[in-house]
Amino acid sequence: MRILALILAIVTTPVAAHELWIEPLAYQIGADQRLEANIVNGEEFEGVILSFLPRNIENFVVFAGETAKRVDGRPGDKPALNQAPLAEGLNIIAYQARVATLNYANWEKFQKFVDHKDLGDIRPLHDARGLPEGDFDEVYGRYSKSLIGVSDAVGSDRRIGLETELVALTNPYTDDLSDGMRVQLHYRNELRGNEQIEVFEKAPDENVTITLYRTDENGIGIFPVKPGHSYMVDAVVLREPSEALAAETGAVWQTLWANLTFAVPD
Repeated sequence: MRILALILAIVTTPVAAHELWIEPLAYQIGADQRLEANIVNGEEFEGVILSFLPRNIENFVVFAGETAKRVDGRPGDKPALNQAPLAEGLNIIAYQARVATLNYANWEKFQKFVDHKDLGDIRPLHDARGLPEGDFDEVYGRYSKSLIGVSDAVGSDRRIGLETELVALTNPYTDDLSDGMRVQLHYRNELRGNEQIEVFEKAPDENVTITLYRTDENGIGIFPVKPGHSYMVDAVVLREPSEALAAETGAVWQTLWANLTFAVPD
């Protein structure tokens, strides 16, 4: 298989990290059914279901083909997404959370996160900026997508303009998956080559397996998938916040999280 030539997979038990993802109640529905999905915050593909809260939402949009529609909900709604499909075929759900901050009491905790997400040799940069050993803040933003197949589920995922974004190059509901699922990782106008992506695989019995892969020079990662399983793919960018954001939040580092969920038909 081409997978071995393009990516390195490492099965691992990760340091705890919290993802934010869209988890549909059903990944494939009929044209007369509704798009229903929870926003979930947690780790290892298990977490707390969040209500629809406008104060926490920067963008929440459904795309189908060239059509887009903002998700309208009432505060407190669960599931956060509950509306008619935009069209038959592949519907793309996108959720951008408003930024929030996290405090690190000591360097060791931050280093574990950096190592887990393979974010590079950050300590020299941290020290060169004269930043403290502990009690410093990170500001983070979440950019989550999910693919729901409506009726025949025909269609393609595409860039929808998130600052960092995972794009499925394979339609998991209609394409041949014998050579694996292909995704492409973006950051602004760049492809993120040789970067880590974390794949969470949930079996029908709710057992979750976590595997690390790397993208190739074109930002493409390929990984095997199984019928009847659902998947979450996650990747993180670490950067210095802008002067304005640092002044607003007090944060000295910023992370941007790209996330994608989908399922494979049984």
